[in-house]
Parts: sequence; structure tokens; C-alpha cells
Amino acid sequence: MTRGPTLPAHPLPYLPKPLDAFNTASADEARTLLLHCLRSPRWSDRIAAHRPYPDLDSLLAAADEATYDLSPADLAEALAGECLPELPEDTYSAAHMALGAAHAAYEARFGHTFIIYLGDIPADEVIDHILQAIRSRLANDPEDERVVAEQLRRLAKGRIAAFLRGTRNRATSTNAPAPGR
Repeated sequence: MTRGPTLPAHPLPYLPKPLDAFNTASADEARTLLLHCLRSPRWSDRIAAHRPYPDLDSLLAAADEATYDLSPADLAEALAGECLPELPEDTYSAAHMALGAAHAAYEARFGHTFIIYLGDIPADEVIDHILQAIRSRLANDPEDERVVAEQLRRLAKGRIAAFLRGTRNRATSTNAPAPGR
């Protein structure tokens, strides 16, 4: 059987990447997305104002820098927008009670929600990791508990990366309610 002539290869059409969409979004849209990552208007305004970013690494570096520059009041505002980490759906009620009690003790001691970046923690180790971290950090004095700023920084970066990759995982879906809640 003889085949006809082959069609010339055609380049694929250009489809905007999530970073391109972020870079070209209106300032309000960019700030709204960023507020889902960290509930600090000052932080989101700063990152949105410095667009466009040439690549994700540049955006994440800007997010880092903006987080390091947050004042204590900005950090308190960001912390107020966080909530307890989500637990896997099949977590026993006893684990929920243990987490609730540990969190209540933490919040009574430090005056804000417990924040933790879960990164690559396997799903079956999440509850143990959270409980161990709360218990460990309860021993901190308020000055030492400034580690919470590092956890917020890591959460924000993970959330930005997840949004722009179109993924959602434990590392990024924990702690953050939607803005306006």
C-alpha cells in the first residue's frame, strides 16, 4: 500500500503557562491569588507589584524576601488568617481530639494557630508529625517560637508553587482558609 505525502510538522499552538497568566493578571487578581497563599495584604501587594517574574524560582525568591520583611504586625495578621492543618480523611476521632487538645494548649501559650509546613511528609505520618511538632514547640518560650515565621514562609512558597503547577497537596492545602473567611 502506498501512502500519500506526509504533512509537514506544525508547531503546537502557544498556550499560556500559569506563570504567564499570573504575570498578566490584573493586580487585584494577582493579590487575591497571593492572599490564598499568605493572608498578608502587605506581602501580596509587594509580590504583585513586582511582576512580571521570568520564572517560578524568581517568584519564589521574591516571596521569600517579602516574607522576611514582614513586621510583627504583618506576621500577626497572616497568622490570624490560618487555621489548623487538614488531616487525612481516614484519621480516627481520637487523633482529632488529641490534635484539638494540643492545639488549644499551643494557642493558649502563644496566642495564635499552630502553623506547620508538611512538605513531603507521607500521609500516614501526618498526624504523628503534627502532634510531635506541637508538643516540641510548646516547650519554646515566645521568642524561640518565632520559628512560626519560617513555617509561614515555607507554606506560602509551597502554596504559590502548587497554584502555578495546578496541584494541591498536604504541604500547600493545610492551614489556609479562603480570603474573606
